[in-house]
Amino acid sequence: MFEAVEPLLAEFAQLEGQLADPATHSDLTKARRIGRRYAELTPIVKALDAHRRLTDDLQAATELAEVDAAFAAEAETLSAELGEVTELLTRLLAPRDPNDSADCLIEIKSGEGGEESALFAGDLLRMYTRYAETRGWKIEVLDSQETDLGGFKSVTVAVKATSQADPDNMPYGVLKFEGGVHRVQRVPVTESQGRVHTSAAGVLVMPEVEATEVEINDDDLRVDVYRSSGPGGQGVNTTDSAVRITHLPTGIVVSCQNERSQLQNKEQALRMLRARLTARAEEEAADAASAARRSQVRTVDRSERIRTYNYPENRIADHRIGYKAYNLDQVLAGNLQAVIDALQAADLAERLAAIG
Repeated sequence: MFEAVEPLLAEFAQLEGQLADPATHSDLTKARRIGRRYAELTPIVKALDAHRRLTDDLQAATELAEVDAAFAAEAETLSAELGEVTELLTRLLAPRDPNDSADCLIEIKSGEGGEESALFAGDLLRMYTRYAETRGWKIEVLDSQETDLGGFKSVTVAVKATSQADPDNMPYGVLKFEGGVHRVQRVPVTESQGRVHTSAAGVLVMPEVEATEVEINDDDLRVDVYRSSGPGGQGVNTTDSAVRITHLPTGIVVSCQNERSQLQNKEQALRMLRARLTARAEEEAADAASAARRSQVRTVDRSERIRTYNYPENRIADHRIGYKAYNLDQVLAGNLQAVIDALQAADLAERLAAIG
């Protein structure tokens, strides 16, 4: 079970040495990356130390119990503790997505349902924003295309944790299972007959990567500038500050118009492009891509839904794991933890099953 431990211990020692080197901290991006990896490995190293200590103590107590029955109770206690630590180590060593300890970008797009779908996209954005607030994360809107009624045709946000965040509680690792098609059943504000309609919005969750982690050749980019616009086509400003970037080798297109300067919009668009390229690379590397990444659909078709939000019944249902609860109002208010816990538990069970 612990075949992968020795390389991890060697990596941990190397990271410890790098963090002790003042030169490391002259590059903040590098220092942050090393610090996060060190924090990821720390619980594994601690659990392994505990496992070895308990194993030795149990062996000694078992041998002593053969000549002195007083040590039998101690051996029983040590055996129980060792079992708990072994279970913890098994979970910690289960294969995991290397991006779980990263911040993330969330892109929400309206789909079937017209204006109602755009309003639902706005509801999803508020849900994630409120949930992020409960975790102490910050939300930054990178780009948005609003509609006349206050919904969103498309909105992309960055979700960032504090520098002291626990590696197991980073935005991407927590939110990655939100990727997919979300279906809503309710009476739209535009419906005069009171009939329940069904519409959908698509969510894409991508790990945010540093500029140094993804190489982008300027010759591979086509950069177009245009005038920012708001709902109804009303001009937000009078300069061509909005930026659209096309990555020619892949055909990926990203745009940003929220910032006031063309340079700022270009920087935000490049952040989105790096995340898109990272997500695409993971998909293409099928042998390395996790099931969570492969499950994130790119179309907004109701037949590919992962979750349904039923307003008349106040019900939320996640179709991937059979989760169902009747507290939709609370979930939309940001109380998303029970859903996320269920998804993470199902994922852990699948990863543990994969290693036998």
